[in-house]
Order: sequence, then structure tokens, then C-alpha cells
Amino acid sequence: MDESEVQQKARQFVARVDTSNIQKDLFAYLNEINAKVRYEELADGESGYTLEIKGQPRITINLLEKEERQRFTICHEIAHIVLGLPSHHDDVPSWAYAKRDFNETLCDMFAAELLMPYATFMAKIPSEEPSAEVVEYLASEFKTSFPAAGSRLAALTDIPCAFVTIDRGIIRYASRSTSLRKAQAWIAPKSAVADGSVAFRLRSEGVNQTATREVSQDIWFVDWQKGSDLWEMSRHYASFDQTISLLWFDEADLPDIDVPRFQRGSSEDEGLSELTGELPWPGRKHRRP
Repeated sequence: MDESEVQQKARQFVARVDTSNIQKDLFAYLNEINAKVRYEELADGESGYTLEIKGQPRITINLLEKEERQRFTICHEIAHIVLGLPSHHDDVPSWAYAKRDFNETLCDMFAAELLMPYATFMAKIPSEEPSAEVVEYLASEFKTSFPAAGSRLAALTDIPCAFVTIDRGIIRYASRSTSLRKAQAWIAPKSAVADGSVAFRLRSEGVNQTATREVSQDIWFVDWQKGSDLWEMSRHYASFDQTISLLWFDEADLPDIDVPRFQRGSSEDEGLSELTGELPWPGRKHRRP
């Protein structure tokens, strides 16, 4: 099973459900699969699990975690049930990207589709440029985490935009807009974050902080022409040694592609994590002199 199949199955599932109240509760999804949810105190780093009792799925959720994390875990467990994918949590927390089984990543993608249904999410995206405020607004509207909303925004917005998750200085996932995919703007997974990026600087300082500035586009994109900037807003979480970066620029600054680049896969394109934060965002970018 690949990402496109998971996306298709998730949207088919959502289409069978009345999602008009989904931002308030997830009962419609649970009712569709005849599942029950209970809340218990679970071990640190254990978000939830599912058991089948007398033919009915029973999802157990860690009541000690934040509401947005609980909602995401419910949808993640629904994904395991609908997709028929075995669980491989193995006591590895959801933010430990380097060690997670690929089935868990697929279920994260399914969960994002349920928490932020395509049509509803598209209708809620503001007409303004991406910003921390826009992501915070979407996260609040759909009761999900900042990174989940940021990744979803980057994937669905019309402008060139990407949301990158970095674990211990290594790029794990990059959610890219359609315009970036068409332009073959590739952010190499499993590579070290570039030392000219905001993300690199924040991580090197080793404290929880956020920062925004313009950087050259070719710092992030592989085999990319020089000469234009993009905005990079990064946040570093020292306790997890994780960093997230939201990248965006004007479509006019997409380079002309004369020579096709090598075909690249998309198996690393989606990633969600449970991190939160808030940071103001500056104005529009300008072309590099």
C-alpha cells in the first residue's frame, strides 16, 4: 500500500460520513466502523492502542495527552482498522521518525485526511500567504497540532510552499504544494539540514526558540538554480531535538526548468508530529539581487 492509495481510501471513508460536526467530536467516524473509545492513564509516550472485544474495536486513548493529540490518535487507530494495517508502535513515540514503521506513517496520513477533510480544509484556507498565524488558525479550527495543520496547508495550498520535519538534524519528511511538485522542487529526505538554513542555526543553539528570515531557495531544494529567496520560519524543540520549517515564496520566483531532473519518489512527502508553538510572521519576500 502506498500514499496515493491511502489518500484515496481516506477520502472514500470521509465521503460516507457526515463531517459537519467533525471539528467538535469524532463520533461519526467511530460510528462508521462501530468502534468505542475509552480514556485511561497510559505510560509516557504511549498515545493509544486498539483491541477487538467480541467483534467490536475498542480504542484506548491516553487521557494525559492534549486534546489535539487524543483526536489524532483516535483517527490514527481508525486508520489501522480501515486499512487493515498491523500496528507497530513498539513503544516508539510518534515523534521518533527515524525508528517508526512505515505502516505508522501511512496511518498518520489517513488520520490527517480525517481530521482535516479535503473539501472542508480547502474552504477554510485564508486567501493570504502562509504564515504562523494562518497555520495556528487552521490548527484551532480543526483541533489539531500546528505541524499537522502546517503539513496539510503546504500540501494543499496553491502557492509554492513546503513544510519540513527535521529529527536530530536529519530531514525526515517534507510536505510540498502541487506547484513545487510540478516544478520538481525536491527536498532530499535522510539528508542533513543545510547549514545556511534557519533550522540549522536554531538547532545549533540548542534551546527552544523560533525565528524567521529569508534564505536562498537552493539551500533547501536539490539541483536548484540560485538567485531567489524564500521565507523560512523554523521552530526548534530542544527536548526532542526536533525542528520544523515552513517554507514559501511567490510563484513568480519558481525557476524555469529547461532540463528534466531525475525522477524522484514521494514516499517521504508526508509527515506529522505532535509539536506546538506560536510565532509572528513577516511580510512578503523579495527577489534576491
